[in-house]
Amino acid sequence: MGIRVLLAGLVAATTLSVAAQETYVLDPVHSQPMWEARHIGFSLQHGSFGKATGKVTLDRAAKKGSVDINIDAASMKTYDPRLDTVVKGERFFNVEKYPTLIFKSSNVTFDGDRVVGVDGELTMVGVTKPVSLKVSNFVCGENPFNKKSMCGAEAMTTIKRSDWGMTDGLAINNPSDEIKLIIPVEAYKE
Repeated sequence: MGIRVLLAGLVAATTLSVAAQETYVLDPVHSQPMWEARHIGFSLQHGSFGKATGKVTLDRAAKKGSVDINIDAASMKTYDPRLDTVVKGERFFNVEKYPTLIFKSSNVTFDGDRVVGVDGELTMVGVTKPVSLKVSNFVCGENPFNKKSMCGAEAMTTIKRSDWGMTDGLAINNPSDEIKLIIPVEAYKE
């Protein structure tokens, strides 16, 4: 009788553990990464990436998770088509040679049921470096329009572009070395 109870408990625990893990797929319309950089020390300039895909896996009971985001480098936009050509070119993102920016993490930090941080690696222009994202406004619930389960948040970090070998224009801060990355996320439960 004791072994049956133990086996039943193990099966129940395994079922609960599997049921606790949830996978969410990024909604590309509402998950478009953005960046900010100072231009020659005078103004703050903005740009965005129009295409991103990815998955977020969360186990809130175990306080674990993973994040896998792929950003189409060629979808980058500034607010001037001439500048788009420059930042997509060999001096910066070299999108023909390096078409994708990749962020991967299996280290998600929780505060209660809320995700507050993600430590992972960012690969761009062929270089991979550790990056820590601060997560704010994390919330899960039902989308009021389509009634599907979803989670949303905003992830932010500041990186130095020189760490990835992007040094063109650094002497005159065109743009600055420090680049703020902002990743709004809306993701539907798979």
